[in-house]
Amino acid sequence: MSSLLTKRALEASLKRLLLEKPLSKITISDITDDCGISRMTFYYHFQDIYDLVEWSCGEDAAQAIAGNKTASTWQTGLLDTFLALRENKPFIMSVYHDMSREQLERFLVPVVSDLVKGVVDEHAARRHVHEQDKDFIARFFAHALIGTVLDWIVRDMRDNPQQLVQRIATISDGAIETAFARLETPEGYVAGSEGSVPEGPVVP
Repeated sequence: MSSLLTKRALEASLKRLLLEKPLSKITISDITDDCGISRMTFYYHFQDIYDLVEWSCGEDAAQAIAGNKTASTWQTGLLDTFLALRENKPFIMSVYHDMSREQLERFLVPVVSDLVKGVVDEHAARRHVHEQDKDFIARFFAHALIGTVLDWIVRDMRDNPQQLVQRIATISDGAIETAFARLETPEGYVAGSEGSVPEGPVVP
């Protein structure tokens, strides 16, 4: 059995077991017995159960957004991410309840950041901006999306994914392009310049 197939088999066993008991009650022996492999094989691929969980979350989310990381397809990638999370709801909710929000966020950050980076890079190709500004824009929008996904999980995934993605698209439509346009302004964009400028020293 190849390394990837072994990891997938371990993931499938973990998800089956999560239908019976919480993550905190599952042992490595439970997983290896269900999967029919040795503990040594488990440790060859993962350090512990949480390492398996992190790999599983990352792989599932990465598959959901694969090929949908452009300005014209990111909504599809985000929707597929929501749908993949909901399809694995017992697994995700168990991870959420038995681990911290920060740990779950750590799983989502690389995947969502990859999605946003693809969109930001596409916009940046037409702009002259500093690399640090481009990275900041990517991080800003990635954290906004991650926060939305986590809040959806906290709310027991009750909100309709299609409607949620549509709301995100409505709010963010043109926002990345606007951010680049402002950062590209030769004299520099001053926050509040459309109206009153707050008093106080400018922090570099």
